[in-house]
Amino acid sequence: MTCNLLLVDDHLLIRAGLRTWVAELPGYAVVGECHDYAQLLDRLPQLAPDIVLLDLKLCLGAGLRMLAQLKTLQPGCRLLIMASAYEPQLVLQVMQAGAQGFLLKRSNESELRQALDALRLGERYLSPSIAHDVLSAALSAETTRQAGVPPSNRLTARQLEILRLIARGKSTREMAAGLGLSVKTVETHRAQIMKRLQIFDVAGLVLYAVREGVISLDD
Repeated sequence: MTCNLLLVDDHLLIRAGLRTWVAELPGYAVVGECHDYAQLLDRLPQLAPDIVLLDLKLCLGAGLRMLAQLKTLQPGCRLLIMASAYEPQLVLQVMQAGAQGFLLKRSNESELRQALDALRLGERYLSPSIAHDVLSAALSAETTRQAGVPPSNRLTARQLEILRLIARGKSTREMAAGLGLSVKTVETHRAQIMKRLQIFDVAGLVLYAVREGVISLDD
């Protein structure tokens, strides 16, 4: 029985390369391609793929909770996340959010086959080159949890509150109104957060908030 795949990546060349590789794999077929999350939501019920190959950047742009949403729309499909680079904590977050596999884009055709075979059999898959780092991160997180050490102890309670709002996409004015603070005060807190974390862009702050558990996947 053929296993149907849906390719989701904003780069046409990546999708074309994957389609070429899949064409050479017995038992697999590409039933469609999407270039963003909105198109994926629109086409998923119609195409009903067995496995979705999904670019990590699109996950982060739509929020990791989208992974659970995809599983609700198509309960039987399995999610293989693809990325050019990785952070162990982020891989853990992605897997906890509902993905079954994580594959580096520099992987070869043989590893793609291994990943697809694993997901097809209901197993999980991690690129071998990242498995050790991810396992170490998982063990470290568990040790920290058991010790009761907060992951973001570099920030004050107010800064954590503002970081959560930043990660939820709130503007400076919205944060000021919601917290009863002046816009200038919120901007000061925001600058201090960036300085303490040494992260100077919103995307980086969102990644940090997700990775460290400052926000939950349901936020």
